[in-house]
Amino acid sequence: MKLILRSLLFVASINTLSVHADIVHIAVASNFTHTMKELITAFEQSSSHKVKASYGSSGKIFAQIKHGAPFQIFFSADQAKPLALYDESLTSSPPFTYALGALALWSSNAEFKQQELKYLQAGKFNKLSFANPKLAPYGNAAMEVLEKLNLVEATRKKWIKGENIAQAYQFVGTGNADLGFVALSQVINKSTYWPVPNSLYQSIKQDAVMLKSNRNKNAAKAFIRFIRNQQGQAIINAYGYGINEASSADRTGLKK
Repeated sequence: MKLILRSLLFVASINTLSVHADIVHIAVASNFTHTMKELITAFEQSSSHKVKASYGSSGKIFAQIKHGAPFQIFFSADQAKPLALYDESLTSSPPFTYALGALALWSSNAEFKQQELKYLQAGKFNKLSFANPKLAPYGNAAMEVLEKLNLVEATRKKWIKGENIAQAYQFVGTGNADLGFVALSQVINKSTYWPVPNSLYQSIKQDAVMLKSNRNKNAAKAFIRFIRNQQGQAIINAYGYGINEASSADRTGLKK
């Protein structure tokens, strides 16, 4: 009898787990790819929920959401797109800032480390890559830097624009460009990069928002809570992102 009872309890526990173990579908800006993959791994180790992520430029993801893409959370590389979705009543909660992005100028050329900014100013490179400013906030930040340094016209003929920050990074990695403006998080473990001073571009506040969907809300809320807790913030910090202390779970409406 005891054996039967234990078996029934075991089956019941499995059924309960399966009921509460959901998959949350998220869309993530390309610059946050490496960081998000580590966040997902850590989350799934401590939760029964699973996360399925799609990565791309914030502009393209925004357009996909507007056309009904079945995402539940959008991690953008800017604030404007999550806010626009919120204003159009396409979200179930207000946007919140999950990371403060940073820009870096990266080269695979070892000589770059000795010259850094002078290397860019001298124009002794074949191509300069950055994300398309019309699609990606990091591309817009790169344009701000070039404008502040009065290098727009001097470098224009050498520009090679990626669809997103991942492609801008790829151009340098494959040697198709000597230099590239990329996210600091992409090169933080490399040696040949220059962290662009914050004074040369506007702060890159990256907002996330939970989209209006009746599917797996508990899993989505659990993942957002994880992003905002101490472990999640430590992972984000480790990849070179700042944390907006004013942004908390309270703002998202996910406290409970």
